[in-house]
Amino acid sequence: MRDGARAFVPGHVTGLFSIHRDDDPARAGSRGAGLTLTDGVTVSVRPADESVVQLNGERADVPAVAGVLDALGVTARVEAETPLPVGAGFGVSGAMALGAAYAANTVFNCERSENALVRFAHAAEVDAGTGLGDVVAQARGGAPIREEPGAPPYGRLNGVPETARVEYVSFGGLSTSEVLSGDTETLSAAGERALDRLLETPTLDQFVAESRTFAADAGLLTDDIESVVADVVDAGGRASMAMLGRTVFALGHGLTDAGYDADACQIHPAGARLR
Repeated sequence: MRDGARAFVPGHVTGLFSIHRDDDPARAGSRGAGLTLTDGVTVSVRPADESVVQLNGERADVPAVAGVLDALGVTARVEAETPLPVGAGFGVSGAMALGAAYAANTVFNCERSENALVRFAHAAEVDAGTGLGDVVAQARGGAPIREEPGAPPYGRLNGVPETARVEYVSFGGLSTSEVLSGDTETLSAAGERALDRLLETPTLDQFVAESRTFAADAGLLTDDIESVVADVVDAGGRASMAMLGRTVFALGHGLTDAGYDADACQIHPAGARLR
């Protein structure tokens, strides 16, 4: 056993998705596409008599992290730090679960493979109702396309072979669990159509365009988000809504050029890693 370990997991914004349920949480998930971000989550794990989770210095209830620790059969103090807005469509819960899996595996000499750790974190997210595709995307990095749902060995990933500067501005969160537990037939149909078109033309421009179409067709756009996206497009930029949050992301300097005070990062070139 080690005194502690740290892992970094990139943030993730989903641009489009469809929901695929299964009794086995490792097989359940989503098809879709998104961007992983150099703004991410650093997760530290230390042995403890009782499991405790902290986020940005404050105690937090993150069921997906608890699920990972249970799957590994350990108790630990898990501390996460991130510059990303929480609950606003950046995959913070999934990042914490995956980072906890990687770091705890090292601390407690669990000797699990990467695929097993991704599967534990993904299943814990699905069981918690806080995500369906962030974990597998964050494990891959880049601009991942989730061609088939689920964690390894069930899911299948592809990607857009491009990179870019990414800007974002957030106006708050949406309840992922409420959306995922509601009537999702229209949403999933819109996601399937958008993904089919993206797979025909797998570029970042096409991704953002399909994300914007998906957000509208799925009925997820709020008036404030629609207005910001329109401002970016009018200024010649490329922008859409992050799923699921009241957050706008744009490529390049799209938000800045439209007059918004945006945070900026890059597409992350790789997936989650120990530090």
